[in-house]
Amino acid sequence: MRTKTKVIIDESAGRLLVTLLNLVARILGRILRIDHSLDMIPERIVVCKFLGMGSLIQSTPLLQTLRKSFPSADIIFITSLSNLELLQRVRAVDETWTINDKNFVTVLGSTWTVLLKLWKKKPDLYIDLETYSYYSTVLATISKSRNRLGFYRVERNIRMGVYTHMMFFNSRAPIAESYLQMARLAGCREIVTELYPFTTDTGEESQAAGILRQLFGGDFPYIVINPNASDLRVERRWPADNFIQAISRLSSAFPGYRFVLSGSVRERDYVQKLHKRLDPASENVTADASGKFSLGQLFAVIKNASLLITNDTGPMHISFALRKNTLCLFGPASPVQYGKNPFAHGLYKNLYCSPCVHDFLTPPCLGNNQCMKLITVDEVVALASGLLTPGNTGQIPVMTEDIQFTYGQDQKTLGIVLRK
Repeated sequence: MRTKTKVIIDESAGRLLVTLLNLVARILGRILRIDHSLDMIPERIVVCKFLGMGSLIQSTPLLQTLRKSFPSADIIFITSLSNLELLQRVRAVDETWTINDKNFVTVLGSTWTVLLKLWKKKPDLYIDLETYSYYSTVLATISKSRNRLGFYRVERNIRMGVYTHMMFFNSRAPIAESYLQMARLAGCREIVTELYPFTTDTGEESQAAGILRQLFGGDFPYIVINPNASDLRVERRWPADNFIQAISRLSSAFPGYRFVLSGSVRERDYVQKLHKRLDPASENVTADASGKFSLGQLFAVIKNASLLITNDTGPMHISFALRKNTLCLFGPASPVQYGKNPFAHGLYKNLYCSPCVHDFLTPPCLGNNQCMKLITVDEVVALASGLLTPGNTGQIPVMTEDIQFTYGQDQKTLGIVLRK
């Protein structure tokens, strides 16, 4: 099911359901008077995030913090089926339950299965990391969880009554830190800020190397180019013409390197069209690898690359987690939203309407992404050349002052939004 279809269904049916559940939850709350104090140590924790590989990777500091704070707790992650392999690599998670979003029927069937598991498990703590989804709110509300934590947004204020605790979502803060505010709200005080240290096994390394060897006819140092962005926000794409020019110039400047065009099976058509438009000299040293790698093999490919040049999408976050130099092209999101990452070397124009990605389902530009179009080929080539030269590094804009997450004199968490 396409993301736009999910959004339409969520906005129509989901909003009505949440409105009804809001009323029911408030009435039952007055009758049952359940203790929603967060003082008790949770034994069963559920974390929920459906969309965005990057967001899932940015949630790993939260998962590690929960594991460190509550070592004996059973931690379950609820996500879309496509994210199963990624979550299975995170040892802080005990179980991953999935919603199959292939079509409406599979969504209903897998939702019922997950609900049965939730009702049997009876979680002490349910952390919903979705900021827009009414479906996610419905699942959290009827999960039978004693405490339900969700993000507060003004335009989604009807969700206020169905969560027991709400945290203000600050779109100007690093995403991982926004997620960690949920951990602070739940009582965690030893905070893990690093992304989960994903690893690859020797089989994945060998398989990835074999595919590249077959594509290039030998072993060469290589640069991974990711020109894609998921349909969640295609405005994050740097124009294909610019990628074509950048590859041409970099292949001339660095003749010893090969170039790997990455992409998922769904992105294969876009990548193939870009590859076919390369000039003959560039095409000879560039391989279309879209749809050829499993997730583990993609991790291995990025791990052993000399550089990743990418839009703001999943592979960028993989590269961050693997601590690889990453040339990031930002527009709808700001580099600040990913913190002071030493491996992020970004280009960002900081237009008035940016960052918009966490504030709008449909961006103000309606797809005319000037924030990406204004990044020049000269800038990308210059920064890439510097990163490929030993001793040189790029820079990204960073905040002049660190964000404060708790009150100055005690450990009370900032940003809690109380029920009205």
